[in-house]
Amino acid sequence: MCDSNTAHPKRPSGNVFLVGMMGAGKTTVGKLLAQQMGRVFIDSDEEIQRRTGVTIPHIFDVEGEAGFRQREAAAIQDLVQGDNIVLATGGGAVLSESNREALRCNGTVVYLKSSIHDLWQRTRHDRNRPLLQTADQRAKLRELFEQRDPLYMQVADLVVHTGKQSAHCLVLKLQQELETRMPTETKLCKP
Repeated sequence: MCDSNTAHPKRPSGNVFLVGMMGAGKTTVGKLLAQQMGRVFIDSDEEIQRRTGVTIPHIFDVEGEAGFRQREAAAIQDLVQGDNIVLATGGGAVLSESNREALRCNGTVVYLKSSIHDLWQRTRHDRNRPLLQTADQRAKLRELFEQRDPLYMQVADLVVHTGKQSAHCLVLKLQQELETRMPTETKLCKP
């Protein structure tokens, strides 16, 4: 594990961790990327639901966002210890410094960056996103983006703009970029 007082190389795990806003395509891209690279795909939100036996909205209703974030942190700390996985994290996973450090130190972090308009288009009818159950979803997305974008940028080894390209095209470009980076990844891990 990384020591906060010194810089250590990343653990050579073969892991790819996808971060970004809700609606950025982490699950879609992650599944395709894992298939292309012969890796296991894991979605941290699905893992939390599997562990608890209830939906994310139910956890938010009962435990609030703070309770959900604790469950999310526990899941991420466990999941990053694997090897050769593609992990799609929840949009707010980067809010925790310990999550950011765990991601940074245990794999290559890819920020799937989308415009607020694209995020809104992809999420506006989704009732399974507790933070978007508000009258002005676009304003909420903008607020979350402004809060989280610097954290995504901080943790990312690679930033990929999702734009209008198809998921398949994006995955092929991403796979090529990862294959050139991962074998020689020497970026130091330091909080």
